[in-house]
Order: sequence, then structure tokens, then C-alpha cells
Amino acid sequence: MSLESVPPKYAQLVQALQRRIESGTYPPGSLLPSEHQLIQEFSVSRPTVVAALRVLREQGWIESQQGKGRFVRGRPAMASVEQKRPGQAYLTRPEIDSAGEIVEVGAVTAPNRVGVLLDAQPKSKAFVRRRLITREGEPTELVSLWLPLELSEGTDLTSGDPLRQGFREHLQSRKSVRFDHIVEQITARLPTAEEAKQLGMPKNVPLLVVFGAVRDASGRPLAVVEVLLPADRHELEDAYPVG
Repeated sequence: MSLESVPPKYAQLVQALQRRIESGTYPPGSLLPSEHQLIQEFSVSRPTVVAALRVLREQGWIESQQGKGRFVRGRPAMASVEQKRPGQAYLTRPEIDSAGEIVEVGAVTAPNRVGVLLDAQPKSKAFVRRRLITREGEPTELVSLWLPLELSEGTDLTSGDPLRQGFREHLQSRKSVRFDHIVEQITARLPTAEEAKQLGMPKNVPLLVVFGAVRDASGRPLAVVEVLLPADRHELEDAYPVG
């Protein structure tokens, strides 16, 4: 395995702790080792441990109790149904809540799939706000928000500063639009040379590409969230009831 394809340290720690939970080493209801214990055992830094524990908590593997510590919930089953799906998560989470940098803002020719999802004419322009998300200083995903040009006017989306609101809240307050539902599509493809460079990944490792098409109650397209995830660092999981 090339060094470039090794997952970030926090992701490796997440996987190690998930395996221990699944194997019963850390049974449901048990107290998870402290940050200090994990730092010592896995020989990693505190930010690495903090990032891994945050992921486990967000995914439903563990829970925090004030003054008591972190407790194991077990492998998420139906808990994951309650969590935000990728497209929805990036629409509601303020940019200031995650590390990263704005790498592109402006009007560009929309890619074919994005144009179709926006119900735009072929080769027409759309507004894009693209952000490279990092964790522990390493790039993990590339997120692009696509909008019809008229929806970007008069908003802070054209700024290079991180938003203090989620995209949904900001657009609804500035443009008086109302999000009703998201149609999510997941595909896989190889990265372009630029995408591979930005994400620090080998060119022969595929990307998981999540498209979240946002529509109002009438079905009119309002926005598209495009999330690029290196396949060697991420997995997408869902759970649903069996009728």
C-alpha cells in the first residue's frame, strides 16, 4: 500500500475502536477508555483522539455523559436512520464548525449532471462555492454548493470567509426560499488530476460522489450539494426498518 492511500490517523483510530466495540471488547454500556489512555495505547496526539471520538459520537457508537465520561452504545443500527445523510449534513452545518478552506467561489459552466439536477440549459453557468474539508490537518472531502446564479446574488456565499450559518438557514433568510426535500444520488468515479492533488490521494483510487439535489415543495430545483469522498477513507452506511 502506498503511503498516500493510508487513511488519516484519526480514521485509523475510529476503525480500531469500532472493531473493539463490534467484537465485544468494549460492550454496550461500558465506559470507554479516557483520552489519556487512548493517547498512550495508540501513540497518537490528543487532537487525533478528539477527532476520532467526535466521529464515533456523531455516528452513534458512543455517547458522552457530563462528568462521567464516554460510554459505548454499540454498533449503530436504527440510530443511523436519525442522523443526517451526507447531502443534508452539509446544508445544515455552519462552515465555521469544521476546519477547511474555500478553494473556489464564482460563476462557472455547470457540469452535465449538476446542470440536469438544477434543470439548467446545457453549458449554462451556475454559481459554485467549493470548500476543502480537513481533519487533523489532512484533506478528507471536497464539498461544492451549486446554485442558479440568481440565488447567489445578495448572499454571503460569494465571500471567501466561512459561513456562520448553514447553507439552508442562510439561503432561507436571504432569498426567502424554502427547502422541502433532497433527492440524493451516489456514484463512483476516478478523480481528476486536480481533485487528486487537492485531496492528497492516488489517481487510481476512486471517489465516492454524493449529489444532493435540493428542491422546494413544487419540485423546483434550488441547489445541489456535491460531496467528493476518497473511497479509501470513507464508507457510506444506511439502516432502515424491515416491514
